Amino acid sequence: MRFLRGKNIDPETRDTLQPRLWLMVAALVLIGGFLVAFIAENNRHVSVHFVLVTTQTSVIWLILLSLAIGFIGGILVSQLERRRRRHQRS
Repeated sequence: MRFLRGKNIDPETRDTLQPRLWLMVAALVLIGGFLVAFIAENNRHVSVHFVLVTTQTSVIWLILLSLAIGFIGGILVSQLERRRRRHQRS
């Protein structure tokens, strides 16, 4: 924070302002507000048709389930790729 390094601000005042702390608090408040709005907008119920079962759930749970499946799938594919490269080198 260059504006806080000026000669007009004494070091004690500069230390009590803690600009990084306030930036983190503001970022967390914005992320929290986004999450609340995201959940509120995606609370409508939909039917999900699996191979053998049909169920009703809200859209937010469907999005989170898709996110988790994609995350786990990405980890598994990266591990398989790493194993394949290791076998090709040896």
